[in-house]
Amino acid sequence: MNPPALDDAALLARLVAFDSVSGRSNVALCDFVANYLTRCGASVEQVRGTGQDRMNLVARAGPPASAASRAGLVLCGHSDVVPADEPEWESDPFALREAGERLIGRGACDMKGFVALAINRVARAASAGAPRRHPLCLLLCCDEEVGSLGARVLAGDAARIAALPRHVLIGEPTGGRVIRMHKGHLKLALHLTGRAAHSGLPHLGVGAIDGAADVLFALRRAAARLAEVRTDTSSFFPECPYPALNVGLIRGGAAVNIVPADCRIDVGIRLLPGQAAPMALDAVREELAELPAAWRTRVRVEVINDNPPMLCPAEAAIHQVLTRIIGQSESLGVSFASDAGVLSEAGMSCVLWGPGEMDRAHRPNEFITRGELTAAGTVLDRLISEFCA
Repeated sequence: MNPPALDDAALLARLVAFDSVSGRSNVALCDFVANYLTRCGASVEQVRGTGQDRMNLVARAGPPASAASRAGLVLCGHSDVVPADEPEWESDPFALREAGERLIGRGACDMKGFVALAINRVARAASAGAPRRHPLCLLLCCDEEVGSLGARVLAGDAARIAALPRHVLIGEPTGGRVIRMHKGHLKLALHLTGRAAHSGLPHLGVGAIDGAADVLFALRRAAARLAEVRTDTSSFFPECPYPALNVGLIRGGAAVNIVPADCRIDVGIRLLPGQAAPMALDAVREELAELPAAWRTRVRVEVINDNPPMLCPAEAAIHQVLTRIIGQSESLGVSFASDAGVLSEAGMSCVLWGPGEMDRAHRPNEFITRGELTAAGTVLDRLISEFCA
């Protein structure tokens, strides 16, 4: 069994070099990780994710998880990154560049930096050969950035989930803070159906974009209603303590000389822990019911994706141990979603913690620092010794 071939920064460079933008193939990346870990003696399985060319990967060092206790630890990350098309990039986003302490590249912060740390910890544990009481696992999911689609596939496989340790660390860039709750993201598409006609004879048509104006006012009213809602977890989200509704996209029509027959409005709603989709859907539908009569039957609401909120109890072992290691006393929440929502619904005990800051992610010249990688590696080593040794 061979020790890890690359240090954390060098492994990060290899991972960044894979163009694993959401929706594109990640097979080459997963093959690389599988070969890297197999050479070190880890047990590795690739599982189809959201298509033939997008895979999830599950790796294990140590014995299988006990069905009774499910002790051990899962280090979880996502393989996909957001697009890197912005002209402000100062170098190739898929070639890791060093600038002083900074390691710059798409995904360096969100979240291939953590993934590199996790891969090397599993590789090191597998190559050591020393018996462990409990397993250390890697869970690498596809298409997290577009709704945790890969994690949803895994969560739907009850037998596979039951074979993993219950305690899960998801390495989103939290600035080294432990996050035990986050909002969800309910994505809706509102489809408006009109009737096409020549724009010179508009009385023969029904303009779907005209109808969208009334729908937007209805959505504004729904957003105002939701902004009044508070839950037991609202205090953990002081910047936005309510379920926020955002109208993100509008598409419609075919040409300026055609009365538009269709229009689509895409909406996102950030639900708080303890809230579920029906509450938000009711608010939207009740306001749509107040539309002018001519439009009430011409609007259809479609749920595109329901990425649930996450809430880990403060007394959960993964939260207690990690906050003790880093010396954090308060409970924290964040307003973005992650794979933790889907995995916690499947019965896993999840927290977020990772190197880097989220405000560097999804931007040109995304970076993580060498110091952040080193410090995070030290914390991971202590956490692994607590759960797996």
